[in-house]
Amino acid sequence: MSATSASITFSRRNFLRTSSLASGGLLIGFNLFTACKSDVKPPIDLAELNYKDFNAFIKIAKNGAVTIFSPNPEIGQGVKTAMPMIIAEELDVAWDKVLVEQGVLDTENYTRQVAGGSQSIRFSWDALRQTGATAKQMLVNAAAAKWGVDASELSVSEGVITNAAGKTLGYGDVVDAAAKLEIPENVVLKEPKDYKIIGTDQVNVDIDKIITGKPLFGLDYKVDGMVYAAVLRPPAFGQELESYDATEAKTMPGVIDVIKIGEKAKALLGKEEINWTAQLSPSEKVVVIAKTTWDAFKAKKAIKAQWKDTSTLESTEYQDKKLNDLLDGKEFTTLREDGDVNKAFAQADNVLERTYESPFLPHNCMEPMNFFAHVTDKKIHLVGPIQTPEDAANTVAELLGRDVKDIHLEMTRQGGGFGRRLYGDFVYEAAEIADAIRKPVKMVSSREDDMTTGVYRPAIKYRIKAAIKGGKLTGYQLKEAAINGNMYGLIPNFFPAGAVENYRVDVANYESNITTGAWRAPYTNFLAYAEQSFFDEIAEAMDMDKVQLRLDLLEKVKGTTDERIQYNPERLQAVLKMAVDKSGWGKAPEGTYQGVVAYYCHNSHVAEVADVQIENGMPVVKKVTCVVDCGIVINPLGAKNQIVGGVIDGVGHAMYGQFGFKDGVPSSNNYDTYRLIRMNEAPVVDAYMIQNELSPTGLGEPALPPAGGAVANALRAATGKRIYKQPFMEDLDFWRVEEKEIIG
Repeated sequence: MSATSASITFSRRNFLRTSSLASGGLLIGFNLFTACKSDVKPPIDLAELNYKDFNAFIKIAKNGAVTIFSPNPEIGQGVKTAMPMIIAEELDVAWDKVLVEQGVLDTENYTRQVAGGSQSIRFSWDALRQTGATAKQMLVNAAAAKWGVDASELSVSEGVITNAAGKTLGYGDVVDAAAKLEIPENVVLKEPKDYKIIGTDQVNVDIDKIITGKPLFGLDYKVDGMVYAAVLRPPAFGQELESYDATEAKTMPGVIDVIKIGEKAKALLGKEEINWTAQLSPSEKVVVIAKTTWDAFKAKKAIKAQWKDTSTLESTEYQDKKLNDLLDGKEFTTLREDGDVNKAFAQADNVLERTYESPFLPHNCMEPMNFFAHVTDKKIHLVGPIQTPEDAANTVAELLGRDVKDIHLEMTRQGGGFGRRLYGDFVYEAAEIADAIRKPVKMVSSREDDMTTGVYRPAIKYRIKAAIKGGKLTGYQLKEAAINGNMYGLIPNFFPAGAVENYRVDVANYESNITTGAWRAPYTNFLAYAEQSFFDEIAEAMDMDKVQLRLDLLEKVKGTTDERIQYNPERLQAVLKMAVDKSGWGKAPEGTYQGVVAYYCHNSHVAEVADVQIENGMPVVKKVTCVVDCGIVINPLGAKNQIVGGVIDGVGHAMYGQFGFKDGVPSSNNYDTYRLIRMNEAPVVDAYMIQNELSPTGLGEPALPPAGGAVANALRAATGKRIYKQPFMEDLDFWRVEEKEIIG
């Protein structure tokens, strides 16, 4: 849906208002709905839409102060700043006069309180604007009634209503009267040219608290009488607790008790109604309750536990063989098939086939997993960092046999999520501990706990095959072999779907006892590198310019009537052309080698160009030029931060991220053995955004997947060598080149 001015029709029964706030004032919310399709034109009858999203709230006090509640979890993606900006724009208040508060879990007035998939702004854009515009119209109507004039005669600017005679009223002057009025059925949204807040650089609303160390994060939360818990989990995947001796641990300073949990969680395993984010463990666990986290951590090491093997203790070699067997086998699920791929390969002049592989990856959130819980007969109080608070509350209710209405869940700011905090295993541990001891308790994991007993990006292999006949790409087949599955959903309908007449996507997986799940930019974080690297090989095989190949393929998709296609070929072409222009593609100075990609994921279109130089015989990523089309940019400053962070994260994990298993035990347990990109290795990122008036899409994740492909293609230009396995720098000798070997 375009962001242009619109007359919006409202359904009274779906608009919530109340003036019964303890502080006095007006509280307004509007049910958000699934984002409109781009061809839907206003006016919109909201009563006919599917109300499955959440409510946004505005609080206006009698003194004119405006508080805007941000209902979605804040994990660093900036929604706690951007979502209130949208409401404030249509409400027409001065941004520097707005207070922002984190909403709590409220399933009656909010839905889709989720941080994941870069969808928060996309899903909420239209309804957040309508919320602000409706509140503004109610205030204007109240002022008009007070003055005895028509509302159309009044103007509003930064919370001040003015009539034709020049008299003014502040929002606080009419807030009580506004609360008693009928909800207007038609409101007019602003034209983008009239925006005063949207499109301006705004600092993070929490920045002062962050830099001064004020309590914001889950680890900061404390209450009187709170104790701390450390959980001893199985040391290897495929093991369960057999017995334990806590005699020594119980005598250590600060230790209150040592208990066992897990029976309640095991009882829920296999139940169909348990949501996909549960990640419940099949093993019982030993828990140390202590006066401090340090006391709990020390005592946990003193516990003598016996573990029994209950399934295969997998090693990286075992997993590698399993994935190869899947690729070589015939048991695949076909997700999309166009034309006749087998015929295209049989008739081809040239068939190109490559296999790409990636390892498991941990999430490495700076803030380790933690959660607060206090269980009483009357209430369950939960506080902490979770990306899926509603799922967590529902599962805790099932776990403890309680009504979900008994649960009060507060969300803290999160020190990183990247998909790890979609899964509530640490929440359920805290809840089960609190239920057992009936004291307020904070469960805290160490870095080692996080890295060795967490949820990982699954190891994956892709086999991609292309048919070339008469100088044209006539066939394309993508096979995926993943541990615990990976590529279900919309991925088969991303580029190059629709651009190749004969096209097929097949997937296969084997079930592992290692817990896997979403990792930043799920599905595409590795696929983008594999496909975009393969496109360069196709261009080389066809003796064709790499940029032109992509532009030509996208040209074939223009005007398609295939509703399965998710990307927009014109928008993808536009970001690619701008990236080529801004990066000086093909004009790099001597000694600088470039790689280019164009990719669509999480509803946004991205193109990147990486610049690589050889220093002391080793390749160094010096710069990445990134161009993004994500529709209207709410907060350019926050958007650029997301782009820069996503690119550096993508480069770092593609170059260095390595993680495996030996007999079910992770190969690394802390940063001394797990390689992350270092500050002096981070490239300069030049971020650009296409300016348009289209509704906003995702931005927290789309810049990450293309980065690996851009770097891989630049490394090929610099060294003459192709990479088929991440991390790229695993074999340093492979990359150490002499000056004479550089082919340019």
